[in-house]
Amino acid sequence: MSSPWGRCMGSDCGPGGSQSRAVWCAHVDGWTTLHTNCDQAQRPSNQRNCFRVCDWHKDLYDWKLGAWNECVPVSARTFGAPRPFTCSGGEEGIQTREVACILKSDGSPAEDAICEYFEPKPRLEQACLIPCPQDCVVSEYSPWTSCSKTCGTGLRNRVRSVLVPPLFGGTVCPNLTEFQSCKPGPCTGPEGMYSLRVGTWSPCALTPARTTRQVKRRKGKGPGLREKTGVKDPETRELIQKKRTRNRLNRQESPFWDIQVGYQTREVTCIHRNGSTVGRKDLPLTVQSCLLPKDCQVTEWGDWGSCSKTCVDPESPRGKRTRVRQVLQFPVGEGAECPPLEESESCEPQGNGVPPCATYTWRTTEWSDCRVDLLLSQQDRRRSNLTGLCGGGLQTREVYCVQLSVASPAAAAVALVPASSRPVENKRCKGPIPNRSQLCQIPCPIDCEVSPWGAWGLCTFENCDDQAGKKGFKLRKRQITNEPTGGPGNCPHLVEAVPCDEPSCYDWRMLGLDQCIPDDEKPCGSGTQLAEICQREEVDRNLCSSSSPPEPVSCEVPCSRDCVLSDWTPWSTCSQTCSSKTIEGKQMRTRSILAYNAGEGGSLCPNSSALQEVRNCNEHACTVYHWQTGPWGPCTEDPSSSSLNTSTSFRASSNIQGLCSMGMQTRKVICVRVNVGQVPPKKCPDGPRPSTLRPCQLPCKKDCIVTPFSDWTPCPVTCDTAGNAVKRTQSRKRLIIQLPSNGGQECPEVLEEERDCEVLKVCPGFRWKTHKWRKCQLVPWFLRQDSPGAQETCGPGLQTRAVSCRQLDGTQADITECLKFAKAMPAITQHCQLPCQDDCQLTNWSKFSSCTADCVGVRTRKRALIGRSKKKDKCKNTQMYPLSETQYCPCDKYNAQPVGNWSDCILPEGGRVESILGMKVQGDIKECGQGYRYQAMVCYDQDNRLVETSRCNSHGYIEEACIIPCPSDCKLSEWSNWSRCSKSCGSGVKVRSKWLREKPYNGGRPCPKLDHINQVYEVVPCQSDCNQYVWVAEPWSVWKVSNVDLKENCGEGVQTRKVRCMLNTIDGPSEPVEDYLCDPEEMPLGARESRLPCPEDCVLNDWGPWSRCSLVRAAPTSGIRTAYTLRSPSVGRQCPDTTDKEPCSLNLNCFNYFYNITDWSTCQLSPNAVCGSGIKTRMLDCVRSDGKSVDIKFCEELKLEKKWQMNISCVVECPVNCQLSEWSVWSECSQTCGLEGKMWRRRSVVQSSQGDGRPCPSQMEQWKPCPVRPCYRWQYSSWSECRVESVVCGHGMRYRNLSCFVSDGSSDGEGSQVDEELCSSLELAVDGDKQIRLKEACILPCPGECYLMEWSDWSSCVSICVKGAGVDFGSVQVRSRAVLAQEPENLQLCPDQAWESQPCTGGECYEYKWFSSVRPNSTRPYIWCQRSDGLNVTGGCPPMNPPTDNSSCDPPCLMPKSFCSEAGICMCEEGFTEVLSSAGQLDQCAPIPILEIPTAGDKKGDVKTSRAINPTQPTTIQPGRTGRTWYLQPYGPDGKLKMWVYGVAAGAFVLLIFIVSMIYLAW
Repeated sequence: MSSPWGRCMGSDCGPGGSQSRAVWCAHVDGWTTLHTNCDQAQRPSNQRNCFRVCDWHKDLYDWKLGAWNECVPVSARTFGAPRPFTCSGGEEGIQTREVACILKSDGSPAEDAICEYFEPKPRLEQACLIPCPQDCVVSEYSPWTSCSKTCGTGLRNRVRSVLVPPLFGGTVCPNLTEFQSCKPGPCTGPEGMYSLRVGTWSPCALTPARTTRQVKRRKGKGPGLREKTGVKDPETRELIQKKRTRNRLNRQESPFWDIQVGYQTREVTCIHRNGSTVGRKDLPLTVQSCLLPKDCQVTEWGDWGSCSKTCVDPESPRGKRTRVRQVLQFPVGEGAECPPLEESESCEPQGNGVPPCATYTWRTTEWSDCRVDLLLSQQDRRRSNLTGLCGGGLQTREVYCVQLSVASPAAAAVALVPASSRPVENKRCKGPIPNRSQLCQIPCPIDCEVSPWGAWGLCTFENCDDQAGKKGFKLRKRQITNEPTGGPGNCPHLVEAVPCDEPSCYDWRMLGLDQCIPDDEKPCGSGTQLAEICQREEVDRNLCSSSSPPEPVSCEVPCSRDCVLSDWTPWSTCSQTCSSKTIEGKQMRTRSILAYNAGEGGSLCPNSSALQEVRNCNEHACTVYHWQTGPWGPCTEDPSSSSLNTSTSFRASSNIQGLCSMGMQTRKVICVRVNVGQVPPKKCPDGPRPSTLRPCQLPCKKDCIVTPFSDWTPCPVTCDTAGNAVKRTQSRKRLIIQLPSNGGQECPEVLEEERDCEVLKVCPGFRWKTHKWRKCQLVPWFLRQDSPGAQETCGPGLQTRAVSCRQLDGTQADITECLKFAKAMPAITQHCQLPCQDDCQLTNWSKFSSCTADCVGVRTRKRALIGRSKKKDKCKNTQMYPLSETQYCPCDKYNAQPVGNWSDCILPEGGRVESILGMKVQGDIKECGQGYRYQAMVCYDQDNRLVETSRCNSHGYIEEACIIPCPSDCKLSEWSNWSRCSKSCGSGVKVRSKWLREKPYNGGRPCPKLDHINQVYEVVPCQSDCNQYVWVAEPWSVWKVSNVDLKENCGEGVQTRKVRCMLNTIDGPSEPVEDYLCDPEEMPLGARESRLPCPEDCVLNDWGPWSRCSLVRAAPTSGIRTAYTLRSPSVGRQCPDTTDKEPCSLNLNCFNYFYNITDWSTCQLSPNAVCGSGIKTRMLDCVRSDGKSVDIKFCEELKLEKKWQMNISCVVECPVNCQLSEWSVWSECSQTCGLEGKMWRRRSVVQSSQGDGRPCPSQMEQWKPCPVRPCYRWQYSSWSECRVESVVCGHGMRYRNLSCFVSDGSSDGEGSQVDEELCSSLELAVDGDKQIRLKEACILPCPGECYLMEWSDWSSCVSICVKGAGVDFGSVQVRSRAVLAQEPENLQLCPDQAWESQPCTGGECYEYKWFSSVRPNSTRPYIWCQRSDGLNVTGGCPPMNPPTDNSSCDPPCLMPKSFCSEAGICMCEEGFTEVLSSAGQLDQCAPIPILEIPTAGDKKGDVKTSRAINPTQPTTIQPGRTGRTWYLQPYGPDGKLKMWVYGVAAGAFVLLIFIVSMIYLAW
């Protein structure tokens, strides 16, 4: 035993490898044993050499595939398998081929393992199909012909034609003719037994040589006679010379024709009706002139022309070259036609120095300026004012094609356009077209944002170092909160000044007053308060030496029985910002009574007026000055700069312009008084004066760059009807690829030039010129002199003429030019007739007389007899020789009517036409509005024939105005105002909205996503200053003591005050606002209950604020507030605690603080932007630990980390409308003539819509009808009957005419015959066949002759297939010739029938089935084969037993549903039972009652009777019905009752007796 060979191993590739396998000894039962038990001599080798395959062997070895062998039936390869008796669709077969591994270099065989290493071995066998034999199929017989004789015994014929030829070994076709003898009656007179039969013409031959006598006679007429008749008159000689020259031109002396007129004969035979020939001595021999046939002769092929491809082109490497040959001899008579005179073949340019082909690439002009208006919707109000638009926009450029330099093909990768690139036609560039539009960005200017004005400062000197004068300024300032585009110079003024008196640079500032200290160290009474002071900005105290510090203020410390007043409140906000003659600023402060005095001895409380103080404030005049700056001027050259601003023609690839040198910008700075205007500069402080000069960078100058002029457009060669050249123009263009800027060189004015084309002297074209017919040439007299009635100088003959080639102007041209470019060559020969003396000679027809009226009048033409014909009686027969013809006058009445459908609505062509040199992107070209649609007009003449539309005075169309609806964009309202910020403290959101005004239609811009109420919202975050609104509390009111001690005026009482929410400004609270704007948690109390101290009680001031709680968890802390004693108590009384504590509790009086970041806002654009770059923002909140937003200063005081980015850039997609190319030019008409021609034009998408841009329209192509042109064609008439002149039968000719027909181009239009002149411009061809055959030989059978009929028409195309099997072996059509016989005696002489077939396409697949029926009044059934299209045929039906002939049963089976069995007994078909008569014969076939047993799935539980079905046929179970149905049939296949029927009948009989017995017993 051995295992399979292992893998080939080895160190080298190739045949040096080795492989091994295991070998062992095994018992016959399969178990392994010792090696010694096996014969060592028979031990297989366990190692062998092998071919080690490596990867590089793949290029050396490959599989060689042989051709598939013949398809062999499977049954022939299967041993003992019987061949099928019938064939359905084809017999399954197998075909094999040889597959071998070979060495590619020499084809030597190699081991299969080598090729299998790289690719599996291809299959050696495949299934195939052997077609079934196709028998010949013929049609039904035609009706019987009439009897071939009118008396005696003749024949009747009926014929049939072949429909399908025999294929694949099918049976041959049966006889196509059936004969039947007939006897119309006995002949009463002698029967004609003989007839003359004309034979075929003999080949054309030259006439024999002239006799000697004729030659001598010719010689006798030579020079002597010519000399005698010579004329010496010069004028006469000149006339004779011109005539000879003209005659020489008319002679056929061209080397291309060698025309020789010969003669041909034919034999006339007298034959008997039985076909035998009877000899007669007086049989005539007919002769006629003919052209000696000459085949076309051509020269040898000339040398190959140069290759059309003269350069190397990798994409299309091959060109074409042609060679020609010349005609030596044109065909004459029946000679062979000329072969092709030109042939071509593919070629490649030869040689080593073949240059590469010119390559073309796309170039682009400079991008245009970025335009935002192209993105605006229809409703955008910014369309009326485009200034200031910014953000995303659209810029365009032109695309044109240029030829790359041959020397540097790599120039295609160069990005910059060289100035030498000459534009060429766009169709030469094959690659993708570069984008002609792109999105761009116009940076939106950032507006300067400033903070609110700060408070007015103190009156100071303008310069503290120079304190001369007594005038000063009060200043107030604001800061830039958002840096603008172009720097802070574009911001409004940041400083305002007010002149003031007594300025000082430094002064003491009082922060507060110390506690009141009584004089003389008394416990109460009058005292003083020291002021807490500091310098203005904490400077050296010595700077305030010029003014004395504030003096101590007198005060009063109440004694125990004195009235106690509170401290003064801070001064209120000044009521005015400045003062004038009518307006003064005021501010106020108040204090209240804390305790009343005792009845006696104490100081009294002041009245209410003493509790309030008012003082003037902001006493400076309302004259505010500030510096106002104008815009910066243009950047001009700085004379101090060394670099020059040179011009450049460099075209940058981006929009960034180059910067060349430094310049200077200036602006105007003036001093302005608010609400007044410009004032002298000294009115404004000089310190904050802005600068008037700044450096700038000058951009480089850019010159205009244009392409060179393109080549001149080709001059179209057009000619008018007279053959004269029409004057045309040609043009050339150049394109601007870079516009000038910054003072560069301007573009030239002339971008397009036009000039007249050179007018050709002669229009290109060639035509045939025919010369005069030569003399009619007869057959020589010595050949026809023995013919009866022949005359020497008259009879039929031939005449020839010369044909030459001319240009359209009439000059001589080479004959080959007319062969190429002219129409078919005119005939050079024609039959002619020289009249004899006995013939009637007439003049030519005159012209028709003029018509007096169209349609109703007549016109005539005449001719007359000539010479002796006037006296001949036969010539006076006007029926044979009419001397006049009359015809109705032409009726030029025409009728116009519309035809076809209306075209698309087409706008007038007023838009920009796309140049062939530069393709531009579409702008706002009108694509809607009023247009026109067209319907073709057709013109008919009075005979309902199609004519040119110009006959009906029509240009071919009906025009009707139409409307292309303009697209309407989605219309939304304007943005509403921003809502108030949702939070009064910290970050919130504000909202604005738009609502839908009108939905889009007709392809307008779609709406953005709307909510359920058709609104779109924009939500942005907002920040509210927590100190924007503050609570302001007025002083407490006078105590209202509820439990009044009239003596002491003290006790429990209530104080109230008014609390208002006010808008906070830099100068303090300014105006009241709604209370909801202030924080309700921070609202001060408006009323308080307390005890009014009694005299001698201790009086404390109001509690101070609570101290801040510490958040250190290790040591709990408390909040503390303090108060101090205003009036000490009397002896024995004590003051309450002046310190109050409360424990610190988180989120009650102790809070943590942290930052909270909001979500990103939507992308915010500039108000002047539509799309493009924007900014997303988010807000930072300071949030207290209880979740309340508080002022940001709480978090800033804790110095919390801010790690968030508050702004990021974003992009809003631009709404780019769909941009389309221009409409193409109208295409050629889809039909050259007829009613259904259409012209199309198309456009393409240049830029697809983006974002919410207007979508592309669905109509990308338009059509309109072509002007209706009549369809003229050459058409044959039907063949005439076979004509054999002056005899009964034989070889003759049949003729047909070639006529001009007009139709409307429809497939079912037969057309009408018209004048041949209308087809003169057409090539002489019928259905593409240029071989015009107007006559052909035919045979007219003689009486009694058996002959072949003419070919039948081609049958319909039939597919050789199997219906429903998907097997198709091609399509075929056939025609046949049947035999016709006239004499029973000549049947043995009949020729064989014939048929021929040809392949076709689109054949129909038919089925063939047997049918039978009983003929009326006959017991014999009629059986036939029928094709699936209803045609009765012979052949094609399957070779199975047809329906049995019922005549084998006696009596025959004539009942419906009956048939004759093999036993000769009439039986019924399945599903029907036999009903027999008393005589035992079949009476009728009745349906069998069937018992249907319902199954479990059947919902019907009753038993029903139904008609029988064939139980052998498969049944289809309806959906929802499961299981099977059983049918109990009482009759067997032989028609007899089954045994179980007798059993059931016996059981039923017993049961019936039992029931009757029980009923009887029950009675």
